[in-house]
Amino acid sequence: MGLAARIRAALPTWPVALGGSLAWAILMGASAALGLWLRAWETRAHIAEVMALFAGGGAVAFLPGLVVARLMAGERPRGAVFAAVFLALSLATIGITAAAYVLIYRSYYATWHAPAFTITWTFQQVFTTLGALGQFAVLGLRLYFPLGFAALVAAGVLFSRPPR
Repeated sequence: MGLAARIRAALPTWPVALGGSLAWAILMGASAALGLWLRAWETRAHIAEVMALFAGGGAVAFLPGLVVARLMAGERPRGAVFAAVFLALSLATIGITAAAYVLIYRSYYATWHAPAFTITWTFQQVFTTLGALGQFAVLGLRLYFPLGFAALVAAGVLFSRPPR
């Protein structure tokens, strides 16, 4: 089977794609809200912004994560399919949410950056991005626990079931 045929076979139906993206967005937003609540976050005004970031990342990440998981799993046993869904969906969700965070972080600091496309600006872009990724790794990843992790396990079980 060629690559184009494999990709077509890996694409979910529209109801699964749209419903899954919506459900994944709600779960990731709720995971961030629960994580902030469990840590008694003081600045309540920004909770909705953090929830929107995580929900948006989840909504965008669901479809590519599921397609990559199906491409990785192929016709392998159920355990391998579970692992593929778990890995691909977690990496897509974290990666896309972190990328969105980097863009927000960068737009805040852009006011103090050098003129665009200079050597100094390039260094500022690189180190601002690295700083944002580090901050997301330390502060953002923990918001996926415990609800996001449980949702990931449930998605792995759901999408590794044999078709009816």
